[in-house]
Amino acid sequence: MLIRPKEGILDPQGKAVERALPALGFEGVSHVRVGRLVELEAESADHLGELCEKLLANPLIEDYEIETVDQEPRHPRTADGARRRTSPRQPGPGDVGGGGGQ
Repeated sequence: MLIRPKEGILDPQGKAVERALPALGFEGVSHVRVGRLVELEAESADHLGELCEKLLANPLIEDYEIETVDQEPRHPRTADGARRRTSPRQPGPGDVGGGGGQ
């Protein structure tokens, strides 16, 4: 599920990213909107819209998109049931304990 601010709703994170891009050498980028991605496994996609409206998104200010994928999970489970990443990911500033503080 991709959740992002509705068109016309103030997006301070998007504006901050948009203002920072030229200083990093990225010109010609505009209308930046920052949202969030929610990945989950469900037996059925029948109630995912209701899940978004009641819990994950604020329907007054956010839009959401639901994409279903019928394939193997991207993060296979190990023999003990724990999830295992197939490629390493560097911790980011928003990660708990991610060491992103400076």
